[in-house]
Amino acid sequence: MLLKSIFFPVVGFYLFLHIPMAVGASQGDPCDLPKDLRSEVATKYPGKKIVTLADLQDDDRGFFQKDHNSSCPGLVKVDFYGDGKLTLGLVLIGNGEGKDSSVLVVAHQVEGAWKISTLATGGPTVPVVWSQDPGEYQDVYGQKKIRAARPVIVFCRYESWAILYAWTGSRVAKIRLQD
Repeated sequence: MLLKSIFFPVVGFYLFLHIPMAVGASQGDPCDLPKDLRSEVATKYPGKKIVTLADLQDDDRGFFQKDHNSSCPGLVKVDFYGDGKLTLGLVLIGNGEGKDSSVLVVAHQVEGAWKISTLATGGPTVPVVWSQDPGEYQDVYGQKKIRAARPVIVFCRYESWAILYAWTGSRVAKIRLQD
């Protein structure tokens, strides 16, 4: 009886201290995908993972954090199609040191299922993604404009290139913001 009276408080105290830390670590990761989408991405893009702050070079990490704080550089929530349904822009790279070409993906949840589309590849680099408000955007050459009625997705490799993607209602349009 004495053993039970000591055992349960000790175990309870241990669980009180350690379970919230383990649960909080997984819930607080800004690069976590919904479980059902995570498995679909793993199937469609084997060997790929979402870009994290740790994947960026020091200067790129600084640029990203300056504008986007500690959000995930490889994941952005955006109402890209203007229908209010969950839509995520993802930048995927190869796992490990041999990072092969990056991929920009849009995942749109429609009627409980994910519609996943590849928008672009970025070569053997580690680009980032973010969203910008609807508006008028002009390409770096001054030759093409997009009037976006919905939020847009920007796919960027700092100090190299940046491409803006907008949904026109029937197709994805793109322009180069930096070359």
